[in-house]
Amino acid sequence: MSNFKMMTGGTLRNSIDFIVALIPFPIMKNTNPSYEQIQKSILRWVDCSEEELEMFIDIARPQLKTYKRKEIILHESDISQSLYFINKGCIRYFYNRDGEEKTGQFFFENGWYTDLDSFLTGEPSEQTIQALEPAELLLISKDRLYRLYEEVPIFERFGRVILEYSFIGDRRENKNRVNLSPEYNYLRLIRERPKVLERVALRYIASYLGIKPESLSRIRKRIFDDQRKP
Repeated sequence: MSNFKMMTGGTLRNSIDFIVALIPFPIMKNTNPSYEQIQKSILRWVDCSEEELEMFIDIARPQLKTYKRKEIILHESDISQSLYFINKGCIRYFYNRDGEEKTGQFFFENGWYTDLDSFLTGEPSEQTIQALEPAELLLISKDRLYRLYEEVPIFERFGRVILEYSFIGDRRENKNRVNLSPEYNYLRLIRERPKVLERVALRYIASYLGIKPESLSRIRKRIFDDQRKP
């Protein structure tokens, strides 16, 4: 089953990772500053009234939580009970395979994420979610989210739209991982998601590409040498 994710780097095309455009959205008056980004994110996807945004805050009651660099947000074998919105920072999820971490994806400000398999089924998660930078997240519990869907129909549509884009992004991402070389996928990061290269340690990028750090170093050197050729 697809992971629930939405975010940036370049586009919605591959990572379902996005930065909210600087558009003068009709944000609630006197709103808590911690909620401004999440409101803009919602309005990027569905057309909500100010009253519906107020109901979102009243019903969903997003809880602000901060994490230190490298702190674990969700441990493997824990049950995912919250949907995360990233106000600040960078997080990743990874799988532990025979003692080796396999990074699945990176997420930045204005992104949404949860381990959807665990979130929907109530089964233990097979992945670990970790903050790579000091992070500030808004957590929405599963019970609150479902109540929101029932009481304010526009948010059920919001959830469906995000899931559709998440599914498309997952399929494209998996296809690229299988069919394209690590070097080509690294070039895609340079072109489409420079924020990953600016803010994520090379060992995590290597894990994401499915290679060892020394292999990534060779790829980077080869690209650098090619760029220097006349």
